[in-house]
This record gives sequence, structure tokens and C-alpha cells, in this order.
Amino acid sequence: MKIIRYDSSKKNEWDSFVDKAKNATFLLLRDYMDYHSDRFTDCSLMAYNDKKLCALLPANIKANGSIVSHGGLTYGGLVLERDTHATDVLEIFQAMAKYMKTELGANELIYKPIPYIYCTQPSQEDLYALFRMGATLENRTISTTIWNTARQPFSQLRRRKIACAKKNELTFKESNDYKAFWDILTQVLSTQHGCTPVHTIGEIELLHSRFPNNIKLFTAEKEGVIIAGTVVYETPLVAHFQYIAASPEGKASGALDGMFAHLIEHVYTNKEYIDFGISTEEGGHTLNEGLIFQKEGFGGRGIVYDTYRILL
Repeated sequence: MKIIRYDSSKKNEWDSFVDKAKNATFLLLRDYMDYHSDRFTDCSLMAYNDKKLCALLPANIKANGSIVSHGGLTYGGLVLERDTHATDVLEIFQAMAKYMKTELGANELIYKPIPYIYCTQPSQEDLYALFRMGATLENRTISTTIWNTARQPFSQLRRRKIACAKKNELTFKESNDYKAFWDILTQVLSTQHGCTPVHTIGEIELLHSRFPNNIKLFTAEKEGVIIAGTVVYETPLVAHFQYIAASPEGKASGALDGMFAHLIEHVYTNKEYIDFGISTEEGGHTLNEGLIFQKEGFGGRGIVYDTYRILL
């Protein structure tokens, strides 16, 4: 098993592998990963077996010797081809751990596995390898996900809010007016949480231009004015609500409820899963009970996003 560190000369090979992998999404393509390359020191790894590329690890290295897979992504675990076996993954993990320690001088790996809903085939060999290598669970956040195959009905409260949106004659549609939505989103995050969006308006517009079929904005409008919206990340099996926000008028008129009902019942019926995102803070130790209650009202139930630590 040969391990090499990724560089830009390997971009086409990397992206081609991601496109055919059993557990990768567009977030692991280099045009997505590298949009914020100025913030991270990339040390992504590529594993070869008899000169054949067999695995990728998106990763960055920090000044303290910690390797994170990946610090700029929601998830970034080992990317695997479809015919990979459990014994292969054990060998890949061991070879990569040795390379990190001896060649990169790393002392630990912070590993965020790709949640199973994003995998087109069973792909938890890495979780077994983590167990074998003595990894410890560092963080666990909970997301609310609708499984369309057996979707739960909307709660009575959500149905009342949806009726409110219908009464207010709101319009729901796909939009390219990211600026108008970002103004609402920025105001909501600043007022309620004292923070700003992870992506700037320039970054989200750049990413949308690179991945127009994967990154989409849906809005709720009242008389042509955007009062609520969500940025959706589309992958083969999942529609993930990356950002969600409503103006005060949007909240009063049931805009988010009406929009989510529209997306669930009309736009994303073909997806296996609809993922509302996490409702936790402080690495999962604090649960926003009101937020998760709202999401569960649409028929969603819990899946976890985990983070593990391996000492090298």
C-alpha cells in the first residue's frame, strides 16, 4: 500500500475517483474543497494498491500536529470505491496513520465519517477500522431526516402553520437571488445567535456557479418580496437544507412551513432522504429542543453526525 499527499496535479484523478465512489458527494470534489484553501493547510491523502488508486482522505493539518478530515467540511471521511472490502480498509487506515505520523509529523487524526444517508452502497468499513485502531468518540450531533420511503405525517401544529401560509397566498419557487436571502439569513444569525453564515455571499454564489445542479436556493415570497428561504445541497440520495431563515414577516405568515411542505410534497419526492440538518451546539452537548421539535413536526427523525479522535 502506497500513500501520497495530494497536490493540484492529481485534481483530475481525485475528482474522477470521487465521481465513482460509493460514499462520496460533490462536497469532496476539489472545486468545492478548495474554495477556502486559504484557510486550511491541505494534506489530503491518496492510497494506491499496485499503482491503482483505491481510497482518498480529504484532510488538512493544523499547526499543533492535528490532522482533520476535513476542517472545512461537514464530513470528510475515507472515500472508497465500490468493490472495497473491510480488510482493505483496515490496511488503508494503518498505512495512512503511519504516513501521517512519519511523513507529516502528526500526532492525532480528527475524523468525521460520511453519514450513511449519503452513501449509495453500505459503507461503514471505516467505522470498524476506527474501533480496531482505538478511536474515541469526540462529538456527536443529531440531525433530523425524513426517510421518504416511510415518511411520517406532518404534526398538527405544522399543518396549522402550513394552512397559515396558504391563507397568506405565499409563492414558493427556486430563485437565484442569493443576495436577498443572505440579507435575511445574516440578520437572523446576528440577532439570534451573534454569528454570521459560514459562507459569505461571495462564496455561496461562487459555489452555486460551480455546482448549479447541486446547490439551489428556494424561497417563499409575498407579493414578489422574499420573506424566507433555504439553500439546498442536492446529492444523489439526499436533499440537505444547508441554510434556513425567515424574516419577521415570514415567521408571522408561516412561510417556512409552507415552503418545507412544498419541497417535501412536490420537489423532493424522488430523493431517498430529506435532511434538515443538526439542532445541537457545543459538539452535540446542547440540544435545541424547540428547533428539533419543529423539524420533527415535518416527519423527520434522528441521524447522527460523528467526530472521532485517533492518537497516532
